[in-house]
Amino acid sequence: MLTVGLTGGIGAGKSEVSRLLVEHGAVLIDADRIAREVVAPGTPGLAAVVDAFGAEVLAADGSLDRPRLGSIVFADPEKLAVLNSIVHPLVGARSRELESAAAKDAVVVHDVPLLTENGLASLYDVVIVVDAAPETQLDRLVRLRGMAEDDARARMAAQATREQRREIADIVIDNDVPLDALRKRVAEVWDELVRRARQGATGTE
Repeated sequence: MLTVGLTGGIGAGKSEVSRLLVEHGAVLIDADRIAREVVAPGTPGLAAVVDAFGAEVLAADGSLDRPRLGSIVFADPEKLAVLNSIVHPLVGARSRELESAAAKDAVVVHDVPLLTENGLASLYDVVIVVDAAPETQLDRLVRLRGMAEDDARARMAAQATREQRREIADIVIDNDVPLDALRKRVAEVWDELVRRARQGATGTE
């Protein structure tokens, strides 16, 4: 098995790269999706969040009111740390569970938006960074996602710099290119990942 950490700045196109890797046969473990699952209604995770922040973080239907919780924690680093201390271990445990279910020669791609910021590079055999120029990121966020420019710039500024991400990369995928060129690059990267996975599987027999 080969474990891959996939990351990139907001608007860099990481989701498109992960989709293409899945088309080639990767097993995708999406940290954002798991983070939502572990605080779904009825879970111990949601109960712990309510214990920490009060019932006001619940929506009328009993689900987590994410915008409300966000407005509380992102204005207070200590509260954000409390939330992370609840959610991150649950996400980690679920990720390991999904990874352990994969085949021995699988390429398991962990889609981790804040891999660089949280110093997680050492957890993976290979780190792939999806890279795009800041002006490309900004254009995608404003034009494709409908963000206000000030909001988009603030979200970008809150993340690691382009240089910091590239420093931890084993493989960089340039996404300042047309989709056809991106597809070709991802196919090349996939061939390399499969080669490494087979080497690893052979070495452990």
